[in-house]
Amino acid sequence: MIGFISELLYRLFYPILIIFHKNGNYSDEAIKLKNGFVNSSGFEGHKVIMFHGVSVGEINAVEKLIRKAREEFNDAKIVVTTGTNTGQEIAHKKLEGVADLITYFPFDVPSCVKRFLDNVKPDIILIAETEIWPNIATECKKRGIKLCIINGRISDRTYKSYRALKFFFKPLLNAYAGIYTQSSEDLDKFLSLGTNPETTTRMNNLKFDITKPEVTFEFDKSGNVLLAASTHTGEDEIVLSVYDKLKKSGKHDDLKLIIAPRHLTRKDDVETLVGESGYTYGFRSEKISSMSDIDIMILDTMGELGKMFAYSDVSFIGGSFNKTGGHNPLESIIFSKPVISGPSIHNFKDIYSIIKNAKAGFVVKTPDEFYNVADKLLSDSKLYSDTAKAGEEVFKAQQGALDFVINVIHACLQQ
Repeated sequence: MIGFISELLYRLFYPILIIFHKNGNYSDEAIKLKNGFVNSSGFEGHKVIMFHGVSVGEINAVEKLIRKAREEFNDAKIVVTTGTNTGQEIAHKKLEGVADLITYFPFDVPSCVKRFLDNVKPDIILIAETEIWPNIATECKKRGIKLCIINGRISDRTYKSYRALKFFFKPLLNAYAGIYTQSSEDLDKFLSLGTNPETTTRMNNLKFDITKPEVTFEFDKSGNVLLAASTHTGEDEIVLSVYDKLKKSGKHDDLKLIIAPRHLTRKDDVETLVGESGYTYGFRSEKISSMSDIDIMILDTMGELGKMFAYSDVSFIGGSFNKTGGHNPLESIIFSKPVISGPSIHNFKDIYSIIKNAKAGFVVKTPDEFYNVADKLLSDSKLYSDTAKAGEEVFKAQQGALDFVINVIHACLQQ
């Protein structure tokens, strides 16, 4: 019945669907791919592993997993699908040459789904986070294709909707071969919706499966360091104001500041602001290896930010005092360095939820709160050590997800 209704609506409103996608800057080729017209020549005789991430955040979450799968299953064909243009862009940028095919997820109507599956012939489909597609689920079960949710999560708002419509979602969720969740809380939510306990389990969060970068350079901090990472327009002023207030408080005379703008095209603008602050400064590109003679360093080199966290004492994660949605705080926490972020963190809300619950970092609403938290961390050695230790414990508790999924793929391909 679901298939019939969705196919009928698809055919009736197809012109409107096309207009909607055209207005969303989807090309004719993208629309063709969403209709299931995918070229998978050369796949014959190979196992096919398909990963789906709807957009940027999900693709970022599974990038390392896909690279690991490429190494682990070198004779298999790897397909990556997304639902959005931005997802396609990041997938091509990060996974070109790793995946054998990067394309769009089909419209969830029977004709498009069947056409897509006929062309791609996946043995296993791994959907990142939580997306429930009735026709994909039904057709995969009919064909014996292993369909799994990985890194699964359900927000409280979505959970309420699913609970209210449990009669509808329960049979769909049980069409999945496996549902693997980020947390015990998410696991309990899925189980309460009626999923099979034998195929629903916790895997932890893929985003925590990162390794600490090897720091190959020596750097003399000459004091405590506040590192402002990946700052955007409007945030450098906030950082400089907080730094100035900390310096003038009389408690942090030796405090240094490192500003790493997200986009190096803003280097001149950042320099202007730093110059107006009255503090001495320099650029990392000038081969600065000591801050003994300067107050502020502008990190204007590529590829060093992830390693510079090793020399920070407190890190501010940018993109969080505007509408960017924040950046990954784990690059700092993996070095046991506390993080502070502004209120805009929707790109990493799952990570921040774990961090906040573990008291391994702080999300502040205003620049004044930013100052207060930074002041406490730099003044209270117990708070600092407790926060740093909490970060270490978070990683211990969350890692292992990548190997978990690789084992799932092995098991599915051997069946």
